[in-house]
Amino acid sequence: QVQLVESGGGLVQPGGSLRLSCAASGFAFSSARMNWFRQAPGKERELVATITSTGGSRTYGDSVKGRFTISRDNAKNTVYLQMNSLKPEDTAVYYCKAATLQYWGQGTQVTVSS
Repeated sequence: QVQLVESGGGLVQPGGSLRLSCAASGFAFSSARMNWFRQAPGKERELVATITSTGGSRTYGDSVKGRFTISRDNAKNTVYLQMNSLKPEDTAVYYCKAATLQYWGQGTQVTVSS
């Protein structure tokens, strides 16, 4: 079955960095467009970044553009989100998702606070 396991979250000070990972299994990862979403308390889930199957094209939400970088390693069935210059408003649970599949992982909590 489809499994998505996010990791790498934690508590970080404003201006700091984190690298999230999402290990995927149960589907053709190397053919899948992958997304990172986030959901802050009391807010709707927000699309943060997308990467095509080969990694040749990446898109970002306006709120993270220039600070976050999505990447993938198809040999490891893993997608990453490098987050730099973190702000308190980046605090959320972060999820990865294959674009065409309706499965979600448990998410990983990112908290940006001094």
